[in-house]
Amino acid sequence: MRIDILTLFPEMLEPALRIGILGRAIAKDILTVNLVNPRDFAHDRHRTVDDAPYGGGAGMVMTCPPVFEAVESLISKNSLEHVVLLSPRGRKLDQNLVREMAGWKDMVLLCARYEGMDERIAETLVTEEISIGDYVLSGGEAAALVLVEAVSRMAPGVVGNWESVDTDSFYHGILGYPQYTRPPVFRGKEVPRVLLEGNHEAIRKYRRREALRATWIRRPELLTNLSKEDLELLAEIGVHLPPSNKENLP
Repeated sequence: MRIDILTLFPEMLEPALRIGILGRAIAKDILTVNLVNPRDFAHDRHRTVDDAPYGGGAGMVMTCPPVFEAVESLISKNSLEHVVLLSPRGRKLDQNLVREMAGWKDMVLLCARYEGMDERIAETLVTEEISIGDYVLSGGEAAALVLVEAVSRMAPGVVGNWESVDTDSFYHGILGYPQYTRPPVFRGKEVPRVLLEGNHEAIRKYRRREALRATWIRRPELLTNLSKEDLELLAEIGVHLPPSNKENLP
C-alpha cells in the first residue's frame, strides 16, 4: 500500500513514521508513506499557499493552484482513485471504514490548515472526506496519522502476530478483553485464576465474556448480531438480551 500525505508540516509526521510498528513496516517496504509539501508547488518567492477568504471573515484559506499541482504530480506514482480530505464534515472513521480502506491499493490524504481549503479542491479532487471525531484540531496532520496507524494495522505483515489485530477492540465489533501480565499479585490485586491454569477453552470463554461485559458497561450499542454463545455468556453476568435486538439495549 502507498499513502501520500499532503501537508504543510511534514516535520510533524516524520518522527512518528520512523518508530514502532509503523516505522518497521515502512522500513521493510510493506507500506510506503510519502510526505508532500504543497509549498513546493507554489511559484512565488514566498511559496504562498493561502489567501484571504472571499466574502471576508477571520483567517486564511488554502488556495487551489499548489494543492492541485501537488496532487496531480502524484499521478505517475498513485492511482488517485482515493483522494481523502481530513475534514470534520466527513464520514466518521470507525473499524468498518478502516477495513474498507485497508483494501485500497493507495490513497492521498489532504491535511488542511488555517480555515480550511478552497471548496473547489473538495469538489474537484477529493473522492472521500473523513473525520476522526467531533472536535476541532489545528490541522489534518494528527488525523492523518491516526488514519495511517489504523489502516496499516490491517495490512498483512505490518503487525508481526495477527492475533494482536484479531483481538483488538472493534475488530469483531465489540471492545477488547482485559489483559494481564506479571506479577500475578500486585498490591493485593490478583490476576484472574483462569488465566493461570492453562485451560485454553476456559480462557477463550473468559475473555469473550469479559469483552462482552466491558462492551455492555461502556458501549452497549455495539452489542448487535450476537451469537448463541454470546447471549449465554452475557446471561452469566446477569444480562439477558434477545438475539440481535439492538432496540432492547439501554
